[in-house]
Amino acid sequence: MSKILAGCALAFVLCGSAAAQTTAWPERPLKLVVGFTPGGAADYVGRSVGDALARALGQPIIIDNKPGAGSSIAADFVSKAAPDGYTILIASPSAISVNPAIDAKWAAGVGSLIPVAKLTASPLVVAANPQIGVKSIPELLEYAKKNPGKVNFAHAGMGSAPHLGGVLFNQLTGANLTPIPFKGGAPSVQSVIAGDTQVTFATPPSVLPQIKGGRLVGLGVTTTERFPLVPDLPGMKEAGLPNYKIDFWYGFFVPAGTPPEIVRKLFDATQVALQKPEVKAALAREGTDVSASSSPADFAAFIKEENRFWAKLAKDSGAKAD
Repeated sequence: MSKILAGCALAFVLCGSAAAQTTAWPERPLKLVVGFTPGGAADYVGRSVGDALARALGQPIIIDNKPGAGSSIAADFVSKAAPDGYTILIASPSAISVNPAIDAKWAAGVGSLIPVAKLTASPLVVAANPQIGVKSIPELLEYAKKNPGKVNFAHAGMGSAPHLGGVLFNQLTGANLTPIPFKGGAPSVQSVIAGDTQVTFATPPSVLPQIKGGRLVGLGVTTTERFPLVPDLPGMKEAGLPNYKIDFWYGFFVPAGTPPEIVRKLFDATQVALQKPEVKAALAREGTDVSASSSPADFAAFIKEENRFWAKLAKDSGAKAD
């Protein structure tokens, strides 16, 4: 009997200790893992939201860039991290919906991630090097027709939204733009600025400053109608492609096994961060809209629906993982 009582007492102490640790979370800095290079959209959104999130949680957030494989390397890394709430992934459809559909080796890691909160939503922006002399989607199509096989589009990695945006464009128009992969939005955009490639289907934060600075020419956005945060660029319907539509999102994820109480705390702190005027303003300046989920379960249900669209597009396109 004394052994049983001692065992019960030990279990009680251990449970109490675990509960205390959960209640006290976070007690040290957190790591936010970004699957692309600095300067791209994921990095920009992560830093914009991360600064306010750090204030809401009362602990620093360290950005850890792990580019490669359309951000699946980062997703796999986080899926194997300790489930203690101190390692967070910011991810988009490329890692969560696309790459697991085209390469089974990424499916297990993504399947073990817990969705926490949706952060943003935005279209892609179609932009071109000024030297090719096009100022609209119809002019791009005409240029591609006159220069078959000579127009390359830069993208942020196989299976990324910018890659599939260009693939869908080719499917619907027959433009035959050649995809050229890079390890993130920033280097892909720089290649277009340098003239090494001619076009990009890029995330707003990675390309709008270049358009405003005259280093690139904006041709349109990939939503059907004009996007309120990028009002000067036509939507695809206006550009003559009513059946074309691509938009994408970013969200937070944590490893499976993370205590529900921590998941909820992280979700609640994220909502506080997203409502900060300075966060909304920073994202809006780069053409990205705050688009919060109402709960972790709501975000999980959203992803389930999104998986159908992105997985089908990836498979239909014949995309292969990096």
